[in-house]
Amino acid sequence: MQARQPFILVLVFAVVCVMSAVALVYTKHESRKLFVELEGLTQERDELNIEWGQLQIEQSTWATHARIEQVATDSLSLVRPESTEIYVIERP
Repeated sequence: MQARQPFILVLVFAVVCVMSAVALVYTKHESRKLFVELEGLTQERDELNIEWGQLQIEQSTWATHARIEQVATDSLSLVRPESTEIYVIERP
């Protein structure tokens, strides 16, 4: 009976060691997988930041007074009124 005790103890330790090794491999794999995902998301964030900056520049270009005036005269056929056609209305 006592001869079996060390064998069972060694078997339990071996099972615990194998389980520990499997858990270590699993956590390393998950860590690497999450790191790859993080790098992909970081790259996507950087690309979106670049696109956002380009869109801001484009918006500021389209919103300049010269561009608005050009669209008004070319597309809408609007003309600047003569000084004799401008009336100033004052409040009492």
